[in-house]
Amino acid sequence: MDDVYRINGAKTDFREAYRTGDVELLLSVFHPAGFADMSDGRPSKYGEAARIALRERAAALFCEYHVKLDVIIIDVVVLGDTAYDFGWHEYTFSPKAAGEMVRKRERYFELWKRDPAGSWKIVFFVNNADVPEHLGGFVSHWFKSQDGALKEA
Repeated sequence: MDDVYRINGAKTDFREAYRTGDVELLLSVFHPAGFADMSDGRPSKYGEAARIALRERAAALFCEYHVKLDVIIIDVVVLGDTAYDFGWHEYTFSPKAAGEMVRKRERYFELWKRDPAGSWKIVFFVNNADVPEHLGGFVSHWFKSQDGALKEA
């Protein structure tokens, strides 16, 4: 099986973990010995501390919200037993109790390592907030689900 296909499969698990609120499925995409987590707006965590922090954040998030995640991959580059991918994660958070829907778009970069069984796991994760592009009086749409590419400012 092609390595890019395997990584895309793991990204599908990543997306489905958010859709179903499955903390264990989300953690299964990350290296079991831990990883480097440089998530936007949070202290950097490494190794097992990163897994613990991700477990706690995801459990709290899934208790409060239904989450829809659209993953937009720009590219997956395989370099032997290491690979990287980058793109955007578009989140839609719908409160389980009262409240307004929230949308968030992030840029991301992930470094992957192939384990001895041939599975790919994230060993380094970094993201930051994305902002709309302003071009000649027009503003780009943030979310894939929006119609068209640009809207008037």
